[in-house]
Amino acid sequence: MTILDPMVAPLLLRACGLTDVGRQREHNEDSLAMVPDQGLFVVADGMGGHQAGDIASNLATQLIADFFESTGGDESTWPSNFDRNLSDEENRLLTGIHLANRRIFEQSRQNRAYQGMGTTVVGALFSERSRRFYFGHVGDSRAYRIREGKIDQLTRDHSLQNEPFPNMTEAERQELPRNVITRALGMDGAVNVDLNSTDVVPGDVYLLCSDGLSSMVPDEAILGVVASTDDVKVACAKLIQAANDQGGEDNITAILIRVDMSIESLEEATTQEIGPDTFRRMK
Repeated sequence: MTILDPMVAPLLLRACGLTDVGRQREHNEDSLAMVPDQGLFVVADGMGGHQAGDIASNLATQLIADFFESTGGDESTWPSNFDRNLSDEENRLLTGIHLANRRIFEQSRQNRAYQGMGTTVVGALFSERSRRFYFGHVGDSRAYRIREGKIDQLTRDHSLQNEPFPNMTEAERQELPRNVITRALGMDGAVNVDLNSTDVVPGDVYLLCSDGLSSMVPDEAILGVVASTDDVKVACAKLIQAANDQGGEDNITAILIRVDMSIESLEEATTQEIGPDTFRRMK
């Protein structure tokens, strides 16, 4: 038997994404996209009247996914300035989100029915080269990491409750509306995108979700669901069900990504068989 170092062995991502209208909404304004060959995963939660939220979130996920698919080659060019202070992955993620913001903003100005539409977005980009996940987000859709029995929120909500009001007590802060966001794609021609990253090790599970999940299901309950099974399809469905069981007040979207050592590495080290990946892209 070959002993593999998990810190250098090739990695395999197993992912599943699901979206649900919830129990109290008439239509789904959430959207998700998965482009596994580019290591890209995106969740968006739209807003706006006359179903314009559907348009905004779908534009965000589709445009970001299309940008990554069209720039996957070594000789591709990007329609944006390259920031030398950022990694290639951060530049690419940032550019895709900025392109989506610009298109949503233009659509809202050109079509009266879409005026005021916008969307949150959280995108995750995996780099095999650096063995890191890179995250870009705007709004209150979240990214989590589950590692060794702990859950950590990797993004900070751009919401009224999180704004720095120095003279406000914690009790007063909790009285603020929790669902009022202070940043979204499509609100202006330019948008400030938060970027961060984390190292990746086998056994990690990453969750991208809209606030229809995070506002209904506490972090510890999310951790319990993810820890209950190694099957990302089963865990993802359980998370959606948990949010609906708590009332399903909003649309619910989740992408779960489990990091394992690659099938080739595992077959070299043991005789254990691993099932195929689960990848799904939705627009």
